[in-house]
Amino acid sequence: MSEAEREDDGEQSFISHLIELRSRLLKAVAAVLLILLPLIFFANRLYGWLALPLIKHLPQGGTMIATEVASPFLTPLRLAFFVALFTAMPLVLYQLWAFVAPGLYRQEKRLAVPILFSAVVLFYIGCAFAYFLVLPAVFTFMTHVAPVGVTVMPDIGHYLDFVLMLFLAFGLCFEVPVVLVILVALGMVTPTQLTGSRRYAVVGAFVIAALLTPPDVLSQTMLAVPMCLLYEVGIFGARWLTKNNATQPSSAADDV
Repeated sequence: MSEAEREDDGEQSFISHLIELRSRLLKAVAAVLLILLPLIFFANRLYGWLALPLIKHLPQGGTMIATEVASPFLTPLRLAFFVALFTAMPLVLYQLWAFVAPGLYRQEKRLAVPILFSAVVLFYIGCAFAYFLVLPAVFTFMTHVAPVGVTVMPDIGHYLDFVLMLFLAFGLCFEVPVVLVILVALGMVTPTQLTGSRRYAVVGAFVIAALLTPPDVLSQTMLAVPMCLLYEVGIFGARWLTKNNATQPSSAADDV
């Protein structure tokens, strides 16, 4: 085969990959839109559910306010979009997986599938933990430390930003086991090194919690303690991965 023919084949392969990537992206966007469209009609109800942890702990006569003219309309729509994205994330990740999977070895596929599944599940668990446990604790503290004569009346837009930030923080921090397993799989660390660094991990967990959570000890502890426990889960997963690789060595023949 001549050099010109090889260049043509490479260019056609690149174009075909771009076409497939566009197709996967369009399918991912379509999945989000299909979920978003019906949610638009329930946007106000969704916001009511999201605001429950705060409303339940407002003092008598306290209420939420909208300081911007368009906030009562746009804020629930923003929430509906994030809920649609949150719900469609497995479908979006599947499209990403379908695009990259053909280029992976069989051993890499066997490792990537549980890691991807665990990452999604742990992110959901982190968000649920923040909604059902952390938010009520935070708002109980915040509403009780307000100075005398100050009426707690949070803005609906600021409340949404605060809750989404907290969801993102807890969702990402709950990915600790996945990160540790990936680091071990890449050969960057070993389970023995992770075990020896446990004390530093505990300190790091409390530092991260102090940076990501509101300035109260309760919410910081509620993020740091699960991170420490998940660090232990990550060590267990890393040991299992190392043991599994030792008993089932990968073969160079395990091609695509």
